Amino acid sequence: MLHTVNKSPFERNTLKSCIGHALPDSAILLIEDGVIAAVRGTTHEGTLREAMNGRKVYVLGPDLMARGLSADQVIDGIEVVNYEGFVELTEKHDKVQAWV
Repeated sequence: MLHTVNKSPFERNTLKSCIGHALPDSAILLIEDGVIAAVRGTTHEGTLREAMNGRKVYVLGPDLMARGLSADQVIDGIEVVNYEGFVELTEKHDKVQAWV
């Protein structure tokens, strides 16, 4: 399953809820304000690093850029994807769960 998170972890607890429900071998895609969670050095870095054990985490590059962030700031191990990559992830997974 592909899980998408579009809210900042500083604003809502949707990322934490997502991680709590995402099974091993799931994928998590951070989009919109959710991309803030992918930035190194925040209080949420440890949470994401734990989530990466058994799950693949992605972040949408255009949404990073729209918030003045860059791929250089992303936690190691999180893959930055473009819109084409977003589409490929939705095609690859049989279900998509949006955490809003």
